[in-house]
Amino acid sequence: QVQLVESGGGLVQAGGSLRLACAASEITFGNYAMGWFRQAPGKEREFVAVSFRGTQKYYSDSVKGRFTISRGNVKNTMDLQMDTLKPEDTAIYYCAAGRAILSSIRNPNAYVYWGQGTQVTVSS
Repeated sequence: QVQLVESGGGLVQAGGSLRLACAASEITFGNYAMGWFRQAPGKEREFVAVSFRGTQKYYSDSVKGRFTISRGNVKNTMDLQMDTLKPEDTAIYYCAAGRAILSSIRNPNAYVYWGQGTQVTVSS
């Protein structure tokens, strides 16, 4: 059974960094789109970054140049390195996996498996 578990969230000052990790069981990364999404209070869940079948990486415009998605050092983990954090990055961050096609990787509905989420709070 596929399970995704996020870790690494917390409270950080603006300009600081955090590294999130997603531990995935029963998933072969090369067969899936592994994405990170976030949801702030009162807002819809939005795309942050994706590693598409282990070969291509895409980012939202709001995080491009500040966030990096990569395979973690621990087997079957997907990390999100977040640098130069801003207060508007405050949200619950979710790891997701799905057999999405390239044209749909920014759509949360294209992902079947989700983690429980981890809170990221950036203070000004």
